[in-house]
Amino acid sequence: MNAKWMLAGLVIILTACQQEETKSDAYGNFEAVETIVSAEATGALQRFDVEEGQTLQAGQVVGQVDTEQLQLRKAQLLASEQAVRSRTPNVSAQLSAYGQQIAVQEQQLRTLQREKERTQNLIAAGAAPTKQLDDIEAQMAVMERQIALIKQQRSAQASALGTQRSGTVAETAPLAQQVKQLDDQIKKSSIVNPVAGTLTVKYAEPGEVVSYGKPLYKVATLDTITLRAYVSGDQLVNVRVGQNVQVLVDAPDNQLKPYEGTVRWIASKAEFTPKVIQTKDERVNLVYALKIQVKNDGGLKIGMPGEVRFQAAVNKQ
Repeated sequence: MNAKWMLAGLVIILTACQQEETKSDAYGNFEAVETIVSAEATGALQRFDVEEGQTLQAGQVVGQVDTEQLQLRKAQLLASEQAVRSRTPNVSAQLSAYGQQIAVQEQQLRTLQREKERTQNLIAAGAAPTKQLDDIEAQMAVMERQIALIKQQRSAQASALGTQRSGTVAETAPLAQQVKQLDDQIKKSSIVNPVAGTLTVKYAEPGEVVSYGKPLYKVATLDTITLRAYVSGDQLVNVRVGQNVQVLVDAPDNQLKPYEGTVRWIASKAEFTPKVIQTKDERVNLVYALKIQVKNDGGLKIGMPGEVRFQAAVNKQ
């Protein structure tokens, strides 16, 4: 009987020693980078084709906010812009009449110039009176004044039309900017998923009226997940950024499932031990946080507890 008790005691002692030897160095919980996607428009949520647990791609359109009022407002602005443009004068068409008048006058002036030269030759030959030359020169002077007057009228009209045209352009500019603004609002009424990941929480349903900034869903990147663990100051000598460590999670039959992790960040400042976290030495009040990146095979979830062993990784290296 004594031998049996001694054997049982030895087994208990060996088991306790083994458990002590395999005790993990740090404990923590898994977290992931989560993005809250919010509405960028106000209106009824006409379509919202997502469910929790669904895998989403970056740039994927997942919903649509009603744009009817925006479309009506855009149509109204386009009609106003067209009405303003219709008042814009056709400068070249309205000035063309002056050009035609000047061309006719200049043609007549050239005819008189030829007549003047012919008359001068006749007078030199004594075949024509000088009064005939005086009459022609008087007609040419009148013609030149008429051409100058028409040119002045054309210049004044061009200035007036240019001012009118500038005014209508100034009227259409803000309307065009408002149309661009509406186009941007209509574009943002489509709900586009910004990052690839898994939808973890859904905050809205089709048919609801949403406003700008209202959270619609949360998406997390779960292909690679992070274990946020805590260590005491004397453990920092055993860990460094870039180091491979062994991460363990609970498995059936009181077993632990191992994963390979990489230390990506170590806090430079100590903090008080979180209440939900155990450390190697429970009497430690101040600990350092570290983040360990782990490749997720689908079995790791946000909030799941995990353990870290540094020495196992060191021996493996």
